[in-house]
Amino acid sequence: MLAGRGHRLDHLLEIAGLPRSTYYHHLSRPAHVSRPDVEPMVREIWERTPNGCGHRQVRMCLVHEFGTRISAKTVLGVMRRMGLRCAIRSRNPWRRYSSYRGETGDHVHNLPERDFDAARPFSKLGTDVTEFKVAGSKAYLAPVYDMASKEIVAWDVSRSPDLGQQRRLLAMLAERLPAGAEPILHSDMGWQYQHQWWRDELERLGIRQSMSRKGNCLDNAATEQVFGHLKDEFYRGREFDSYEQFKRELDAYIIHWNTRRRQIRLEGHTPEEFRSMSLAV
Repeated sequence: MLAGRGHRLDHLLEIAGLPRSTYYHHLSRPAHVSRPDVEPMVREIWERTPNGCGHRQVRMCLVHEFGTRISAKTVLGVMRRMGLRCAIRSRNPWRRYSSYRGETGDHVHNLPERDFDAARPFSKLGTDVTEFKVAGSKAYLAPVYDMASKEIVAWDVSRSPDLGQQRRLLAMLAERLPAGAEPILHSDMGWQYQHQWWRDELERLGIRQSMSRKGNCLDNAATEQVFGHLKDEFYRGREFDSYEQFKRELDAYIIHWNTRRRQIRLEGHTPEEFRSMSLAV
């Protein structure tokens, strides 16, 4: 650099035809990380989930965790050269598990009416049950999903989608509800959610029950979307030796979802980070 070696900066800028503001703007910008230096970080991020992740997820982690200024296009090029690819989602590839057994009891209104946006955590929640084939048998996941923070705030993995699973799920949710929270909890019309115990327990916890209309799977699309991402990133193409292995690894993946999986709609934050920031205000 000639400035500082007996050459006046303003003379050099005049010769180069470069405005002073442009010079200082470029001087203040952090240097680009060379592609070889990025590769170890890219691989470490990609390997966090069994089936890898996309270039946008990798970029958000590079920016927020490593302080690396890099474009999504550059990350995509690095990943292609390294042979790192994520599974391309196909339209509705998973057969839906249905717990619907007809209508019983009083009618419950659909409170979100397909508006799945929420500004504050623990204001609008969703739940459902999904099925996995594991080691010659079946396993079932019942989560509670926060539509504001995108966090899976409670979950239960079970061999059977019975009322015991729902009891454990709501017990976990009760432990995590902030004081004074009165969220909506939206579900489909599965038998579990029409059961009198479920309705009584929600009322006891101060939770407002909401239910999809009959035959309208889009009414519960927010939670269904979580199942799609989860099965693509964690489950697709994998074999498990036992139910215990599956449960252990699924629990770990959900913790990853909450604490390390960054989301574009959260401006690159993780669900846990977003919740902490929102509730601190």
